[in-house]
Amino acid sequence: MSVTAIPPQPEAAADTGSSRRRWVVLAAVLAIVAVAGYLYLDRSNAPEGPVPGEVVTLEPIQVNLAAGHYLKLGLAVQTTEEATDLEGSKALDAAITMFSGRSVAELTDATQREALKERLVDRLAELYDDQVMGVYFTEFVMQ
Repeated sequence: MSVTAIPPQPEAAADTGSSRRRWVVLAAVLAIVAVAGYLYLDRSNAPEGPVPGEVVTLEPIQVNLAAGHYLKLGLAVQTTEEATDLEGSKALDAAITMFSGRSVAELTDATQREALKERLVDRLAELYDDQVMGVYFTEFVMQ
């Protein structure tokens, strides 16, 4: 009696390799989706900046400008949610210092006025330990 070996079925071997490859690809896709989901959720939960708090309106002041002109300036200060009572004398002093002696032409130019406003916000953030996030002009009258 002779023993004959049966050669391995090529289709079965191909199915095993193909099946294994599918599982590897599926696992890789799931890992990518999990990482992308984590990064998306982590980014959406991160705070985007300070949370706005109370807006403190200060009494209008008159500031001497160049060439005998003056400016009536009213300010409202946007504080952060963590801000404690904002006492306005530092803000008014900073505004007087920043706007005194400026020319009417300089303050009439919207871009220069906006740049001064941004500088004032930065200065107030320094003075009030980052409890100020914005300034609004409630009055801005030059004569």
